Amino acid sequence: MIEKTVKIINSAGLHTRPAATIVKLAAKYESEFTIVKDGLNINGKSIIGVMTLAAEKGSDVTLSFEGDDEEEMCATIVEYFERGFDEL
Repeated sequence: MIEKTVKIINSAGLHTRPAATIVKLAAKYESEFTIVKDGLNINGKSIIGVMTLAAEKGSDVTLSFEGDDEEEMCATIVEYFERGFDEL
């Protein structure tokens, strides 16, 4: 299992477009993927779950990956967060 804490850095936060992209990226992998914010633990492959986080700019979220392709999945998704969802 890999866990990474990342900060939401784009000005609009985790809104619909990046949430959909995260789910789309996660669907390419077999590993389990969860996102935790303020004690709320959601399935990162669920658009409804990701949208319920309401993570605004400056929020810290913890990403967890577990499975055979967890390292590749982690690298892809963490990079997307670090790029500010391509909105910077």
